[in-house]
Amino acid sequence: MSELPNVRPANPEAPQQAAGTRRALSAIELLAFACQLFAFATFAIWGFAAWDFPLNLVFGIGAPVAAILLWALFVSPRAVLVVHPFVRALVELFVYASATIAWWSMDQAWIGLVFGVIAVTSGVIAGRRRLS
Repeated sequence: MSELPNVRPANPEAPQQAAGTRRALSAIELLAFACQLFAFATFAIWGFAAWDFPLNLVFGIGAPVAAILLWALFVSPRAVLVVHPFVRALVELFVYASATIAWWSMDQAWIGLVFGVIAVTSGVIAGRRRLS
């Protein structure tokens, strides 16, 4: 008999994701996305409802555009400016707190309170997952 080297089969590797695909979104990521959309819609509602005619167009369009710009610059998954996670969390908290205050200023404190609790809770959970 011939001497054969002692060869063991290698462990199978984890399947690689195909190029151009990404993992499925979790429930908390979907909730965080819904909170973002609700905050942007809140700014539009606040701008159109809380101001008189000439200013309602400015604030109704400008407030959500400013919030989306802040979000795109600092918080989005493909943010233009990569900042420390603490700064990212502060910007996210600022947007959520502003939306909550907008509901309070429209005499809808309960909507603002419920939104604030849900948004901050989902933001904390999603942020902790991003850091781990």
